[in-house]
Order: sequence, then C-alpha cells, then structure tokens
Amino acid sequence: MFAAGVDFITSGNHIWDKREFRGYLEDSDRVIRPANYPPGSPGRGSGIFEVEGVNVGVINLMGRVFMPTVDDPFRAGRELVDGLLHQTNIIVIDVHAEATSEKLALARLFDGEASLVSGTHTHVQTADEQILAGGTAYLSDVGMTGPSDGVIGMEQKAVLDRFTSALSERFSVQKTGTRQFCAAVVSIDVTTGRALDIKRIFLRGLA
Repeated sequence: MFAAGVDFITSGNHIWDKREFRGYLEDSDRVIRPANYPPGSPGRGSGIFEVEGVNVGVINLMGRVFMPTVDDPFRAGRELVDGLLHQTNIIVIDVHAEATSEKLALARLFDGEASLVSGTHTHVQTADEQILAGGTAYLSDVGMTGPSDGVIGMEQKAVLDRFTSALSERFSVQKTGTRQFCAAVVSIDVTTGRALDIKRIFLRGLA
C-alpha cells in the first residue's frame, strides 16, 4: 500500500488478528491502532505525516458500543487533539465504531478543531457527508473497499451458517466476483484547518 502511494494507515479492532504484526506496530510511524486501547498496548494511536510541506495529524479512535472493551474514546480523543493542535491545525480522526450516534457525537465534540471526522468498521458507506458548523467535515462510514459479493466482503456460506444455525467456520474473504471502491475526498484550507468540501466516492462492479 505504501508503494502505491498511501501516506498513512489507521486501523481498528482487527489490528491484533496477526500476532506477528504487533512488533511492526511498535516500530512504524505510519501505521497506528486505536488510541483508546489500554496503556501498554503495542503501537500508538496518533501520528503526523507531511504532504507538500504541510503537516497532517491523524488520530485513530474506537467506539465502545457493541465493540471490544476499550477506554473512553472521548477522553482519549480530547487529550490527543489538544496535543496535536500545538503541532498542526489539520487533524484527521478515524472513528472505528458500530454506532452512528457515537461517531457523530465525537464529530460534534471536535467540530472546529478537527478537519475531518470519518467513521469506519461497518463496511457500508453512508450518505450523510456534511461540513459541520465549526468547519469539520464528517461522514459516518467511508465504506468498504473489497469484494462486492458475499456479505460485507466475506464468503456468504459461513455467514449464513452462523445466522441460521449458530454454527459456522471462520469467515474468509470473498475471492471471486466483482469489487467495489469506497472513499471520501476532502478539501481543507491549510491556513485554518477548516474543511471546504467533502465528496463521497463509491465505485461498484469493478472487475
């Protein structure tokens, strides 16, 4: 992904699925995990990268509604935003959470301080992109990039077995069929850090 031009990667609750990746998290300054995992967890929950001479602060938070037990994302986010504002006025927050209300509440809390608050985790892109009153761009869920067939990217048989019989094998990524690409493009005033525009991208049926 870095070779393809990606500058920075956030994550979520699946960051621990590959045990051998934990050491990489300790060494990398370009991949972060949710900041509100308990103290002592491998890696870090925020970082800064530079684009054409402009510093961009990134924060990764995880919700607590129907999610693994973690610390308070509102308190963790507050501490990190306050710290990053001393280094840059452009802050992007990825909220990895189930509940739309929790994502929007975090966006309201940081409206006027963060340039963008966008949600991830549910795999389904929402159509509520907006710029809040304080100048923060918001989207509840950016959506999934991956296979369109199956169930939110997974092979359907195991998913259906779990719902219909409560028994299933481990989920596997759907490897056949068409794909989709979900993203959001945000224009930001580099002087003020306020968002000027936000547009969703959803390309379906890719070969």
